[in-house]
Amino acid sequence: MTEAASPHDPDAWRQTHLGRLLGHAMRRFDERVLTLMAHDVDVPLALSNLAARQQVSAAHIHITRHLSRHGSRLTELAESAGMTKQAMGTLVDQCEAWGLVTRAGDPRDARARVVHFTADGLAWLNAFRRAVAQAEDEFRASVGDEIATVLTIGLEAYAAA
Repeated sequence: MTEAASPHDPDAWRQTHLGRLLGHAMRRFDERVLTLMAHDVDVPLALSNLAARQQVSAAHIHITRHLSRHGSRLTELAESAGMTKQAMGTLVDQCEAWGLVTRAGDPRDARARVVHFTADGLAWLNAFRRAVAQAEDEFRASVGDEIATVLTIGLEAYAAA
């Protein structure tokens, strides 16, 4: 994190406001999750290597966070992740090339396609679950259970508003 700005600096708030701190925290958390996934023995080797070489980014985690185990249309996936359909399409293309996901026809609409996890994608999803749990445990150990609990409750309330 950046050095604390001087209290006499009229622009100090630009470095220390809540949004910036949340952004730094989210990037740190996502980087830790990806590091843990890169070293997870259950992650397919090709995906582990991509994560270790930092070819997989937090943007790719959007698919992991938002793709239903039963599959999702690209528009649903993009909306859930707060991205444009075009940006999500690019991520899905990359993840499809890596073997994380596949696209199939939508049985409800012949014009639409549904994105599904592959077997390797499900292994990736399970590794993601374990990595998130470990990163959360590390966060709790770093700041203490009470602060972690209050922060979680506060963020849940803020996000729901």
